[in-house]
Parts: sequence; C-alpha cells; structure tokens
Amino acid sequence: MPSLVFDIQPIGRFNGGSEPVKRPKEFACFSYDDKHEFHLDDSSMQWYHPPRLGADLSKGFDSFDKHDESVDEHLDSLLKTIAAHEKEEGKKIDANVVTWRGMMTKIMSAPFEDRDGFEMNATLYQRCSFIEENYEAKQVAKAQQNKQQRGRRGQFSPEVMTFWGYKFETLSCLPRPWGEVSREFIESRDEHIVSNKAQYCSVVRTGIGKTVLCLGGEVDAIWDSKPTQKGAPINWVELKTSVEIRDDRGMNNFERKLMKFWIQSFLLGVPKIIVGFRSQNGILTKLEEIKTASIPETAAKRGVRSWDANTCINFASAFLDWLKATINDEGVWRIRRRAGSSTIEVFRTEGAGHGSILTEEFINWRIKLSLSSDSAT
Repeated sequence: MPSLVFDIQPIGRFNGGSEPVKRPKEFACFSYDDKHEFHLDDSSMQWYHPPRLGADLSKGFDSFDKHDESVDEHLDSLLKTIAAHEKEEGKKIDANVVTWRGMMTKIMSAPFEDRDGFEMNATLYQRCSFIEENYEAKQVAKAQQNKQQRGRRGQFSPEVMTFWGYKFETLSCLPRPWGEVSREFIESRDEHIVSNKAQYCSVVRTGIGKTVLCLGGEVDAIWDSKPTQKGAPINWVELKTSVEIRDDRGMNNFERKLMKFWIQSFLLGVPKIIVGFRSQNGILTKLEEIKTASIPETAAKRGVRSWDANTCINFASAFLDWLKATINDEGVWRIRRRAGSSTIEVFRTEGAGHGSILTEEFINWRIKLSLSSDSAT
C-alpha cells in the first residue's frame, strides 16, 4: 500500500490563534516499583524537596540500578490501567487517540524539530487509534546517537550524561511528604543508589482541536499533595537538567530545549518545571523554577524565533484530524518522519489484526464490555 503524506512545511499555515485545548485531567494512574513491576496505584509517587547545590551528578554512576530497556513494553501498562478504570465506570473511555505522552511530544514539536525523526506503530480499534513507538527504530536511532556523541572530543559518555538526569531526580525527591521523612534521609540523598526502575505514571484525558486524547506519562514529583477530587489540577513538578548558559549560543540552545520542556509538561498538566543547571563537568550549580504556562509568553517577549507554542498546537490539531481520516481500517500502520524530512508518512504494514500494540487481555475486556452494554440496551 502506498504511503499517505502529511506536509509539515510551510509551517506558516499553522500560525495564528491557538486551536481549543482541553485541560489535562488525571483519571487514573499506575506505578512501577523498584523492580519495575506494575502496580495499579500511586505507590511510586515522590515529593519534591530542593537538592544541595554543588553536588556531583556523576557520583554513583558505577552503582546505577538501570532498567533493562531490551524488552519492548508496548502500551501494556497503559491498557491495563484504562481497562481497570473502565471496569470501575462501566463504560469505555471516549478518546479518539490513546498513546504515551512521548509520542505526542514528538508530533507537537515536529514543525521545529527535524534532527532525529521518529517512527510509530498504530492500530484502529473501536474507532480509536492506539499509537506506540516503533521499538526497533528507537533502538537503532539511540545507537546512532550514542555513537555520534562518543565521537565528540572531551565529552562525558552519553550513558553518564543520561545518568545526570536520574541523579538530579534522586537528589530532588522524597518518598513521602517532607514532614514524614527524617533529616538524616534528606541529607543523605547524595549517597542513595540511583535507579530509574520505579516510576509514577499519570493517565490523563485531554484534547487538542477536535481530537480527544488519552495520554500516559511519567511524572517526577509532586509539590504538596494530591487533591481528593478526581480531575482537579495537581501541583506536579517536572525535573530537568541543562548545562549552564554562558553565552548567546547557550541561550539559543536552552530556548530550543524549553519547547520540549513546555510540550511535555503542557500535555500532562504539569504546572511547574524545575531546572537544575550544571557545569560542563556535571556539577549542580543553580536551580530555576519555571511556570509551564508562562513559557510561551516569555519566549515570545524575548523574540525567540526557534519555535512558537500556537504553531505547535495548531500543527498537532491538523495532523490528528488528518490521521483520524487516514487510519480508517484495521491492521497495523506505521507513522514515520525521517530525520530532516518535511513530511510525515503513514502506511499500512499489516492488513489485519493489531500486531502487538493491543494485548489479548485488553481486547477480551473490550469485547466483554461491548456485550454487557448491548445486553443493557
């Protein structure tokens, strides 16, 4: 089957006022524990508490308890969580698209970010598109990226630089609210073994333009406490690291990074980003709190030309409308944007079934739900 193509350029056609956006509302969550095992609860939620400046972000790299990413996890945990919510509610969610927050970040940033490209798999089931990352393509791209980074003289290895982000999270988080944690624990965070196995994942209902989205994504920490009312705004905190800004080039690089920071937090309804600035050698030198909602306006006032928030939203709205019209039959579809390309291609790779995107457990649940809905009417 030939590819169908969506043109990213000219991006001028996505300028102007923003398409309507629905505020993300968390309707479910799940956790991975310190063995990366799934739990349908908030047991891995963490609380933010400022780290000590001057910390060496490389410390503990040799004992890093790293999650094994050689297994493709698909959408399995997200589907389990959706099914559990539907069992509680007695009806299926009303989303047009179900995916991870990371996939929507790639789509929203596409007008201004063409360096890496992306590949996703999608399948249509009960009038909803389920979209996951193409695992094989991700592994190839990661290996190429690491090879390029290793080729740059004087740099730390890509593995160590990735570790810095996890170390910053360990230095900035507590397993319970501050008042319930000992001073000894807080002051010894620099000695703790760093692990990326445990995660808290928020599952939200949101919308861009005419498309209702169900997104799952990891949340780093909470500022205070979760409200008792379901769907109320939550004071989440996103933790990021970035190299110190020393000149105009550094500022331009940071402004480009801010686009990704903003999109990631905007999609899950995270109101605050805390950036840990580090030296070239990985020493934590400064903290900066940034309100997610203020990033687009601040960027516009500074005359940032490298990206525009409304363009990102309007592009995503138009692309999702096109995608809903394009993925209109069963089978497995590929959504691909080659590095440097000004188009996104969509083509079918399997004519029937859902590949490994949907689990049998989820399909059986949906069949059961449909039958019970039919008998009720």
